[in-house]
Amino acid sequence: MTYDEVVFGNLIDLAAASMFGKALTTSDDFFASMDCMLKPGAAVFLPHEYTERGKWMDGWESGRTRRASKMQDRDECIVRLGVPGTIRVANIDTHFFLGNHPPFAELAGTNAAWDASADDLAKATWTPILAPSALRPGSHNVFTVHAPASYSHVKLTIYPDGGVARLRLFGTPDPRTDTPQDTDEYTKTHVPAGLVDLAAARMGGRALACSDMFFGRMDNLLLPGRAENMSSGWETRRRRSAGYDWVLLQLATPGEVHTLEIDTNHFRGNYPDDVRVEGILAPEGSVVELASDRMPWVEALPKTPLGPHARHWFPLTNASRGPFSHLRASVFPDGGISRIRAWGKRSNG
Repeated sequence: MTYDEVVFGNLIDLAAASMFGKALTTSDDFFASMDCMLKPGAAVFLPHEYTERGKWMDGWESGRTRRASKMQDRDECIVRLGVPGTIRVANIDTHFFLGNHPPFAELAGTNAAWDASADDLAKATWTPILAPSALRPGSHNVFTVHAPASYSHVKLTIYPDGGVARLRLFGTPDPRTDTPQDTDEYTKTHVPAGLVDLAAARMGGRALACSDMFFGRMDNLLLPGRAENMSSGWETRRRRSAGYDWVLLQLATPGEVHTLEIDTNHFRGNYPDDVRVEGILAPEGSVVELASDRMPWVEALPKTPLGPHARHWFPLTNASRGPFSHLRASVFPDGGISRIRAWGKRSNG
C-alpha cells in the first residue's frame, strides 16, 4: 500500500479534523478556507476549478500582503487540537502551492479551555515550539518539534503570506477533564453509565501492528465518531490462502473491558464473516513479543459472526473482562471493520 501522506505509526495527528481538531481563527483566508488544512487525506489539485475569488485550492491560502489594506508582514491561524497533547513532529504540507507557498513558518502553543473564545486566545501566552523555518514549495515540510509541555491550542504563523495544504501535528494525547467524550445517544443505550472507551485514540489508544492494511489503515479503527466511508476504516486485501487477518491494539490505559463494539459501517460486500478478540495484561510487552504467538492471550470474545454495515455490541462475561493492556482482534478470513471500541473501566479507577 502506498500513502500520499507522511504518517508516524507511533504518534497521533492531534490536530486532525477526524480527531475533532478545528481551525478557530485566522488573520486572512481570502483564497482558501483555514478549515481545509485539517481535512483527512492528502490534498488534491483540480486544474479547472475556480471560485469567485480565484483559483480553488485544497488548503488554507491568504491574500497577498501587498494590498494596502493589509499592514502586517505575516498571517496566522489558531487551531484547537482534537485532544490536548505533546507535539513531537510537525508536517507543514505545501503540496500544490508552488508560486504561492509561504517561504517561512513557525509554530507556538498554549493551554486554554476547550471552549476558549477568540478574545481569550488573543490574550493567551504563546510558547514557541518551532522557530521560523524555511518551507519548500509543493512538499511535505517535516520538522522535529521540541515542545516543552502539553498544549491544547497551536498557532501557525506564515511569512509573509501564501498557502498551506495540510497541517499535521503528530504527538501523544494528554486528555483533560474538559475534553468532550466521544459518545452519542445510540451508544448510551448499549453501554452502561460510567464506562469509557479504553481503546480510543483521543484517550491515548494506539494500533500497533496488523497482518495487512492494503485498503485502509489500522489507525482508523480508534478514531472518534463513525466512519464517513470505507476509506476511514481498516480493510485488508482478499485472502487467497488459508488463515485470517489480525490487528494489535494498545489500550490507552489498562482496564477491564465490559463491552466490545465492532462497527462494520459501510462494509457491505467486504465485511469479515467472523471476529475474535483476545486480551492480555502486558503493559511492558514489546510489539515484537505481542505480535508473536508466544504470549498468553486470553479469549475475551470467541469467534463470532458479523453482519454488514452495522454496529455490533458484545457484553463480556466477568471471566473474560481482563484487566487487559492490549487487545488482538482477528477477522475471518479477511475484510473491513470501521471502528473497534473497548468500553470498560480503568484499572486505576
